[in-house]
Amino acid sequence: METTKKVLYTAKVSTTGGRTNGTAKSNDGQLDIKLSTPGTSRPGTNPEQLFAAGWSACFEGAMGIAAKQLNISLPDDTIINAEIDLTLSPADGYALQARLNISIPGVEREIAQQLVDAAHQTCPYSKAIRGNVDVEINLI
Repeated sequence: METTKKVLYTAKVSTTGGRTNGTAKSNDGQLDIKLSTPGTSRPGTNPEQLFAAGWSACFEGAMGIAAKQLNISLPDDTIINAEIDLTLSPADGYALQARLNISIPGVEREIAQQLVDAAHQTCPYSKAIRGNVDVEINLI
């Protein structure tokens, strides 16, 4: 790990029981959720939904930074619909693939595309999965 990095925040979450019948709780009490397998009727969320929520929120934040650099405001009604697929293939086993469908109302398409492109380069989630997860980003 690079020693010159300044840690801005550390998320601390304790998970027991895994995705099938688990719970996840943060040390500060802000997160306290039940986990369940995708497609079941059991109460709770799953890691794919959590990843979609985290990535889309982070990505919108990165778009906001890009907008400030272009001296424009990111509209309050900007929407990012994140889709995370859990896949299974005989060759690779379990993996993820992802799509972000982004709507930036009232912003010219060329400018909106600049915001999306910049965010995809700077968003920590995008950086983390680059080269590891098939990603599709659609400006709608």
